[in-house]
Amino acid sequence: MARALHFTKGHGTGNDFVLFADPDGDSPLTPTQVANLCDRHRGVGADGLIRAVRSEKLNRTTVGRTGKVTRTADPAGKAALREDADAEWFMDYWNADGSVAEMCGNGIRVFAAFLVASGLIEWEGGQALAIGTRGGVRDVQRSTSGFSVDLGRWRFGPTEPTVTVAGLHVPRPGLSIEVGNPHAVVVVASEDELASADLSVAPIVDPVPEAGINVELVLPAEPLVHDAVGRIRMRVHERGSGETLSCGTGVAAAALATRHFMGAGAPNNWRVDVPGGTLQVRMFAAEDGEHVALSGPAELTFTGTAELAD
Repeated sequence: MARALHFTKGHGTGNDFVLFADPDGDSPLTPTQVANLCDRHRGVGADGLIRAVRSEKLNRTTVGRTGKVTRTADPAGKAALREDADAEWFMDYWNADGSVAEMCGNGIRVFAAFLVASGLIEWEGGQALAIGTRGGVRDVQRSTSGFSVDLGRWRFGPTEPTVTVAGLHVPRPGLSIEVGNPHAVVVVASEDELASADLSVAPIVDPVPEAGINVELVLPAEPLVHDAVGRIRMRVHERGSGETLSCGTGVAAAALATRHFMGAGAPNNWRVDVPGGTLQVRMFAAEDGEHVALSGPAELTFTGTAELAD
C-alpha cells in the first residue's frame, strides 16, 4: 500500500537533498525507499535524503483518566543529547544508494534552513543552533554567505592510502582525513588532470576502508595564497552517491590537506571552488583541539508530494 510523503528539495552549492519532517520518528524510510526517492530518473532525484527527527521522541498514552507521558529516543539521538542537551533536532542523513552516513557539511546547512522554513524551530540569528548527527553534535550559525557550521575537531585518518582514479595514468598517494566522516585527498598537477579524471567510476582506495571513503581531487590555484586566503579547486566522488557538484566535509578535508602539504606559514582561511559554487573554510583553536568551520549558501528550491511503496 502506497503512502504520501511531503518533502522539500534543497541544495548547498549544487549538492542536493530531499528533506522531510518526521518530528516524532514515526515514519522512517527503508533503504530501498531512500534509493528510489534519490533516483534521478525514476524518483525526485538527489545526492542524499535528510529526515528531520527530534533527538528525543515524546509519546503520550492514556491510562484511565490520567495521561501518562514517556520519553524515548533512538541510540543516535540519545548520544546527541548526552553530548549537548540543546541538540533537540537530529539530522538523519542517507546517501543516494540508501546507505547511512555520519555527516554532511552541505546537508546540515540545508537542514537548518529547512527547520526554519518549516516552522519546526524559532531561531534567533545571533545564536548557535545545535544539531545532532551520527558524527556528533554540530553548531550552525547564520553567516554572510548563508550558514556556517563548526564541523568539530578533525583528525588524520588511520592509513596512508593509495588512490587509483579512472582517467589518471598512475595511482596517487592520498592523505586520509576525518571530519566526522572519512576522506582521502589527492592533489593533481594540472587543469588537464583535474578535468580528465572520471569520477563517475568509484576510485580504488588501497587499503580499502571498511566503511568506505570519499575521495577528493584538489588543484591548487596560482598563486596558492592571495590576501592571506588559500585557494584551491576540487572535484569529489562521494561514497554512496558518486560524483557530486559539491561536498561540504570534502571541501574542509581538501583545505586541511593542502594546508598540511604547505607546511609552516600556511593560512587558516581557505576559499574552495567546486563545480557547484564556492565555499569558505576556517581552522581555529578550541578546548579539545583544532576545529574546522565551513561556510556557504543553503537554498530550498521546491516542495512536493511523492507516493512511496511499502
